[in-house]
Amino acid sequence: MAAASDLADMDERQLASWLMENAGLTVHDLRIRKFPGGQSNPTYLLQAQDKKFVLRRKPYGVLLPSAHAVEREFRVLAALHPLEFPVPAPVVLCDDESVIGSVFYIMEHVEGRSFWDGRLPQLDRHDRRQVYQNLVSTLAQLHAVDPATAGLTNFGRPGSYFERQISRWSRQYKSAETEYIGEMDRLIEWLENSAPKQSGVCLIHGDYRLDNVIFSRETPDVSAVIDWELATLGDPLADFTYFAMNWIMPVDGKTGLCGIDHSGENILSLDEICQQYMDERGIGDLPDLHWYFSYNLFRLSSIVQGIRQRALNGNASNAEAEKTGELVRPFAEAAWQQARLAGAR
Repeated sequence: MAAASDLADMDERQLASWLMENAGLTVHDLRIRKFPGGQSNPTYLLQAQDKKFVLRRKPYGVLLPSAHAVEREFRVLAALHPLEFPVPAPVVLCDDESVIGSVFYIMEHVEGRSFWDGRLPQLDRHDRRQVYQNLVSTLAQLHAVDPATAGLTNFGRPGSYFERQISRWSRQYKSAETEYIGEMDRLIEWLENSAPKQSGVCLIHGDYRLDNVIFSRETPDVSAVIDWELATLGDPLADFTYFAMNWIMPVDGKTGLCGIDHSGENILSLDEICQQYMDERGIGDLPDLHWYFSYNLFRLSSIVQGIRQRALNGNASNAEAEKTGELVRPFAEAAWQQARLAGAR
């Protein structure tokens, strides 16, 4: 059996019964273990005999509007898996909250490695470079998916992406605000008045970074992209620059790569990932990135503010939520610095 603390928020017998009746899964002696990572939708490993699955559910308690849409995650997996894009195979979606107390879905368990430190200290030099090349290639592959072919033409409104996102995350931030941060108010006004023309429309991940990708145990190949909660139809440059933002984030044992010796560590530089992305997408030069970095840091600050509020409300997914919530102000200040580089006054 899993530890009691892992199961405190889930009735394993009721879940096993539902899975056998509704998904045809034989899960006698079901064991459940909560994954330690992640700040949003709680995620669990399910084990029964020689079978392994993964469950993702909405957090319990009061949630922000439109947040934690696990139904949308399941829809993305169901759309991309038949196209052979690297995602876990979807198994079943349950919208009956009486089963475990919230909406959830089950997907296959993908064996592989997860990396949390962007410097990849556990890999040899050749593999470090290949990991980042594969990350860029996988993102370019995602942005080349035709939403119509994937059955996702109504997965989001195709136009005015930045205007809608700035409005959404401004509302989310204000609804979760716990202290006044002047940079956020200045950012909201400036971003609303300076949004660039949308560069295109495609399916975007919304939170594409190193630790949301599972790699093969033997090679630097991508086995699966996970955590699709923020996926929608949007501007590919928003998605790419969110990933590229790691190159301006400080090194802290997580995905930040600013200040390291990229050549010495054999990790792609910001210029190199931009060139690779342009080559693989077949597009011309990218615009100045400072506006996009400012936008993504603003968005990240709003997301972290939601985590901070859930920590205060006692329904955060991760034990580190309170510590993560302390990043709201630093992210807001960094976003305003990028805005100043983009011309804000």
